Amino acid sequence: MGEQIAAAGVEWLTSLLTMQGVTTTVKASFQDDEAGSSCWLTIDHAPLSPEQVQALIGDGGRVLDSIQYLANTTLNLGKSDTEQQAFTIELDGYRARRLEELKALAEEAANQVLANGEAYEIQGLSSAERRQVHHFLSHQESLTTFSRGREPDRRLVVCLVAQQDSNQDSNQ
Repeated sequence: MGEQIAAAGVEWLTSLLTMQGVTTTVKASFQDDEAGSSCWLTIDHAPLSPEQVQALIGDGGRVLDSIQYLANTTLNLGKSDTEQQAFTIELDGYRARRLEELKALAEEAANQVLANGEAYEIQGLSSAERRQVHHFLSHQESLTTFSRGREPDRRLVVCLVAQQDSNQDSNQ
């Protein structure tokens, strides 16, 4: 089953890149780490120009995020929750670098909340990045996280568990 999922992801992403006029290869691998379980589709950056790499990543990773959103939506269309597979699109080490940045951001937020007891808001994260930070901090028993606001100004809030009820408006 995993091989079929990987093959479908590689075929889909290769087709998308070809339609964009980008000729390269895509490799699939499964990763289960602190960010969760995902099928990573890695675009080979070697045959691409620096301009092509930057265009595919986009400002702040927005293009790569959009491609990843399309992959997850398209490749999971019509599948039950138990059959769905998370896909992560990687190019030139961007996701790995960003993952380290998110870990540091989550740690900084946790330390500040634990030190001063005040809620801490993180702005400028994509929905996938908010999920990752939620996941990173889910192991902190005294802290909780939730999202507040509406896209494109949705923010992740980190607070003490005792503060959750008075601060949370994430379902609105």
